[in-house]
Amino acid sequence: MTCEDNPSRLTWEVQLHEPFSRVWICRGYGRATTTAAPSDIARAVLAGHLAANPARAGETFRAVARTDTGCSATVTADQLTDDGWTAGPDVRQALPVYLREALAETC
Repeated sequence: MTCEDNPSRLTWEVQLHEPFSRVWICRGYGRATTTAAPSDIARAVLAGHLAANPARAGETFRAVARTDTGCSATVTADQLTDDGWTAGPDVRQALPVYLREALAETC
């Protein structure tokens, strides 16, 4: 059974890398119950966050999505290159409104 088979509770985080202390600092946090894959949620969350709050010079962001069943995914900003990926309806439904709106403005 995979994460996509049944709705799972999912937690996501947008993190900023602090180079001096070498730690990842949480910049955004959320939860959802969805059938979407953690990798799709992480990608959409990071894309929406960066659309609403563009990274400044030297900032490194990533998004981590984890389900209660143990599936997890990490997406970095360099993985967001335009490869034709779009957030499906199940992914958009799992996002808070401010991220949905940010994604809608980039499309």
